[in-house]
Amino acid sequence: MKSLLISKIVRTNRKELYDVFSKRNRIYTFLNPVSYLIALENKSLFEQFDGIFADGSLLVSAIRLVYGKRVTRCSFDMTSLAPELLNYLMESRKTLYIVASGQEQVECAVKIFQEQYPELRIAGFRNGYFSSDAEMNKEASHIVELNPDFLIVGMGALMQEKFLLKVKKMGYQGIGFTCGGFIHQTAMNRMHYYPDWVDKMNLRFVYRMYKEKHTRTRYLQAAFLFPARFIGERIFG
Repeated sequence: MKSLLISKIVRTNRKELYDVFSKRNRIYTFLNPVSYLIALENKSLFEQFDGIFADGSLLVSAIRLVYGKRVTRCSFDMTSLAPELLNYLMESRKTLYIVASGQEQVECAVKIFQEQYPELRIAGFRNGYFSSDAEMNKEASHIVELNPDFLIVGMGALMQEKFLLKVKKMGYQGIGFTCGGFIHQTAMNRMHYYPDWVDKMNLRFVYRMYKEKHTRTRYLQAAFLFPARFIGERIFG
């Protein structure tokens, strides 16, 4: 039985990435073994996205072994999708809006982007913390009115998906991505969060557990729960 979540997985060769960057009025998110478990409990939310990227070599391997579907790892970081998007934005002169992390972190990240990508057109940015639904709705309405070409949202699993979907439902016509901890990581390490040797050895999740203590519990839970839930979804749907 084909899982709804797996049916949404986007293949990521260069042609397909160009299609993602060029087709407006679409939103995308990313799943790793941790967020996959969350998505299983929130299928009605994730099925409203236009595509899902397989974030992590473990999920890529699981999809190949259990479903026979070959996909490439695609994460919103500088080892994967982020440089492709930032270069595309700079070359095409498209605009970018950012809602993510804390205010200090997003301001720092924007400054770094402007140093590294001087032609990047940032239409606006703000932190990913809202004091009320009314404030969130006001920001979503502002984004729709501004209508930047691209929007990235990093607010943690579920909150970022809910906000991005809200913006689309309110009339946003651009292309939106969730970006997880990318803005926070950029502010910490000036673009390149993972050392080259970590990336080459596919030890990104181990490195993140080392650097970010709050990730340890959820990664360990996923190590035990993910295989059983993933196979169970294949069998029972």
